[in-house]
Amino acid sequence: MTLPSGRHDQGHHRHRRGHIRLGRGTPADRAEPHRVHGIPGDTAGASDRLGGVIATEHADNLLLELGPDSYITDKPAALRLCERLGLADRLIAPQQGGFETLLTVHRGALSRSPRGFLLMAPTRVGSVLQSPVFSWSGKLRMALEPLIPRRSHDGDESLASFVRRRLGREVLERVAQPLIGGIYASDPEALSLAATMPRFPDMERNHGSVILGSRQAQKRRAQAAGETGARWSLFVSIDGGMEVLVRRIEETLGPGVVRLGETVRELSWNAEARRWRVDTGHGSVEGDAVICTLPAFAAAQALAPLDSDLAGELGAIPFSSTATINLAYRRSDIPHPLDGYGFVVPHVERRKIMACTFSSVKYAGRAPEDTALLRCFAGGALQPDLLDQPDSLLEAQVREDLEALLGISGTPILCRTTRYPDCMPQYNVGHLDRVERIETRLQQFPTLALAGKSYRGVGIADCIHGGETAAEGIVEGLAQGE
Repeated sequence: MTLPSGRHDQGHHRHRRGHIRLGRGTPADRAEPHRVHGIPGDTAGASDRLGGVIATEHADNLLLELGPDSYITDKPAALRLCERLGLADRLIAPQQGGFETLLTVHRGALSRSPRGFLLMAPTRVGSVLQSPVFSWSGKLRMALEPLIPRRSHDGDESLASFVRRRLGREVLERVAQPLIGGIYASDPEALSLAATMPRFPDMERNHGSVILGSRQAQKRRAQAAGETGARWSLFVSIDGGMEVLVRRIEETLGPGVVRLGETVRELSWNAEARRWRVDTGHGSVEGDAVICTLPAFAAAQALAPLDSDLAGELGAIPFSSTATINLAYRRSDIPHPLDGYGFVVPHVERRKIMACTFSSVKYAGRAPEDTALLRCFAGGALQPDLLDQPDSLLEAQVREDLEALLGISGTPILCRTTRYPDCMPQYNVGHLDRVERIETRLQQFPTLALAGKSYRGVGIADCIHGGETAAEGIVEGLAQGE
């Protein structure tokens, strides 16, 4: 890789200005170049491929998403990036036709998730009353939520504490933990509500009730959709797989911009020259600015020589590990109708898998008609020991769960396990306070920015937005130094 905008130790190409991106090929550092207008730069990362956890594999007429299979559209950054890249005509919505339901495991069997929930808040009383997922005492406790007094003090609160206090234990165990805890691969007893679901404490403050607040939010969304004629569903994927997004960005970057397989050894700042230097095992790069999208623990190591307090805050963000297991079966071997997009598994059910997506049902073009493609998730903060096993044992346990829940009689045509060690930052109570302290420490370095999912959102759209925000901050920081 050359650094046409700065200096590479094997070629002294000096130009007026340049920036360096340090990352693992994540959505944040893939999006960021589109915001540093007119400022060339280099990307360096330890991975041997771009995309981070975004990875698509084509095998045996199957399309396997080894990481995320979609992104959310009510956070517009990902959608706008796809539009800028000319991918709008390749976006696909989940298939319709009665499959829009999400299933849940209840007392050892699959049941329809209660309709009318806005994440963890019920908005349609009738549907909740008819659901077999809750006991009558649980339904009564839920119905009393508008009468529960507001919290008497501000400050962060765990997801579990909030849901238990406002909606009761059953909503926590049967809805909030598998849905929200599953998104973050976290323990709801530790998960920060302010960092993950701030809308719900806002509803409590503004409406005195999450049920009443959720109903108002639903009305506003319906009205907005009617006025704008919303074009996209809440979740969209890409025809050909999510990795199409990564490859399109790679094409726009051009040759010689990305250096793969290089681990950052040291990051140093020359205050007199106002230059950054990044040392890797393959040489060094210099530039006027650095955008670091490394996970917080890796960023802590790189930044420790610059500011030990900053490194300490970064290193204090915990991470959990997960695994994605794709399995393909003959459709005739599965008696279950697969009448939904998939199912979630409450932790109280004591299963090995956290959730399962019916990939061949959810999106078109994932498998032949005579094949069912399933995508399971395991690990996370609640079951970290599962991932200490070899793939063969983990896959056997996943298959055992699927056989019990779906009645599968045959062996899989294909089974592919992808592990993501230390991939999911844990937004524990107090996380946003820590992020603010990190951002305060960063103010001493106007041309250094942090991005990625360690800070203010773990989704693809969050990471893209964070990368763009970091890039815009770098532009401002460079202007200050002129």
